Parts: sequence; structure tokens; C-alpha cells
Amino acid sequence: MKANIAVATVSGKAYYLIVSKLKERNISFLSLTPSEPIPVETKAVITTEREKHLINHERVLVYRDGEEPEAVINEALQIIQGKEFYEKIAIGIDPGDVFGLAVLADGKVIETANCFSVRETLGRIERILLSLQATPTGFTLVKVGDGVPKRKEELLQSLDKLLPSHIVLESVSEKGTNSFLGKTKHRRGLRDIASAIKIAGRSGQKYVRRKTHGENS
Repeated sequence: MKANIAVATVSGKAYYLIVSKLKERNISFLSLTPSEPIPVETKAVITTEREKHLINHERVLVYRDGEEPEAVINEALQIIQGKEFYEKIAIGIDPGDVFGLAVLADGKVIETANCFSVRETLGRIERILLSLQATPTGFTLVKVGDGVPKRKEELLQSLDKLLPSHIVLESVSEKGTNSFLGKTKHRRGLRDIASAIKIAGRSGQKYVRRKTHGENS
């Protein structure tokens, strides 16, 4: 199996947490033990602090016990894309009974999810932004689809209270976001994610931020 990311660890807990997140994000990977040779096409190897000295590769990334795996996975994706800097991170949200969510880094999808409440959506966005803190980024936008106006407004108001003031909020028209879904139109979770990807890639109407943050927020 060819993959740009390898997970090289014999730690059952670390392997489970890393691999679960990779599968959730539909990211291909290769499973290895630290003593196995690394294929030439592998661009990043994820392992643990205890095992990193066993791995002979120029890009060894360390997952530390107790941390969420998102940050190290984002770092691996950045290496694969050959980027040291993202010009734009855009988070698209399709609000409704199910909230589709998609994260685009310079136009490339790096994460998707389905959430089932405003609260869960806000928590997921917080974790996404936290995992991207180590990645230099020009600017970040959060774009909310307007298909369900009441949900859109509720979410934008909550995001305004939650997020630092440098993050741009936008209301985006959902017109036409469902017209291209084809086989996914009867599969609710996939449909919501596909709409969120489309929303993240569109220009919207800027939402006037009401919350004022200090410089260190």
C-alpha cells in the first residue's frame, strides 16, 4: 500500500487515537512498527516520543501522550502539501438538523465532520482552530450557510462571542449547493459535508463582529 503518511508505533493507545482520527478524516496512511523500513514515497512518519529515535526518516512527527492527535495530523498534511504557510483557512458550515462542517486550507479540504447541535459545532471549531495554532496562517474565515436563517443567525452570534476578533465571519448563500451532489443527495451526512465544502469555497457577506477582544485573546 502506498501512502504519504506512516504511523509507526507499537503503542496500542497512541496507534488507536492517531489512526481513528486519520480514518475519520479519510486520510490514507501506512501502518508500520518503528523497526520497519520506511517506503521512499512516505513524506511524514507519526510516532511517539519514546520511539522516535528508532525511526530513520527526515520528517518524524511526535504524538505526545495526553494530547489530541489533530495537531500532528495537520502538521503531516502540511508536509505532504509542501507548505510552510497557509494563506487562508476557510471553515464552512451547513447548518440544519445536522451541521455539515468542512475545513479548507488554501482551497484543499483537510477535514470534514458532521455535528448535531450548535454546541457540538462550536466545540469542534474550537478544537480545529487549536490544532492549527502551530501553523502559520495569513487569515482565517468561518462561513455559515444561510439555508436555515434562524440556525444561521444563532450560529453566527455564538461564533461572534466565542472566537477571537481577527477571525472573519461570513454569511454565505446556499443557493445551488445541493445541485451537484449526485449520488450523495439521499445520504444525509455526506450531503451536509458536501454542502459545507461548497460553502467554505464561496464568497459571502461579512458579518459585523460585535465582540471586542484584547490583543492576547
